[in-house]
Amino acid sequence: MLGFDRITFDSNIMGGRACIRGMRVTVSLIVNLFANDMSIDEIIKSYPYLEKEDVRQAIRYAYKVGQLSSGRAAELAGMPRVEFLLTLGRYKVFPFQDELNELEAQYA
Repeated sequence: MLGFDRITFDSNIMGGRACIRGMRVTVSLIVNLFANDMSIDEIIKSYPYLEKEDVRQAIRYAYKVGQLSSGRAAELAGMPRVEFLLTLGRYKVFPFQDELNELEAQYA
């Protein structure tokens, strides 16, 4: 799996915000549901057309765009922080890329 194949953008759906599989369910909604103490299973029960991988990709995408810290995202995904960070490469998310770019610029 490469990238976020379940996160879609369409200007005709929810104003072009990040949605799950073209549905009217935004990544921000998923983050807000977690903020209201819902679990992945509770979200799936409330939105039965969603799959666990939809919610997990929403978590990873929210981390990528800075809506969640790595610690909180790992907690929501149900895995240790180090494991969460290691899985991000499959989604073309490199958590330390900014730091590497800064170091390269500083020493170039």
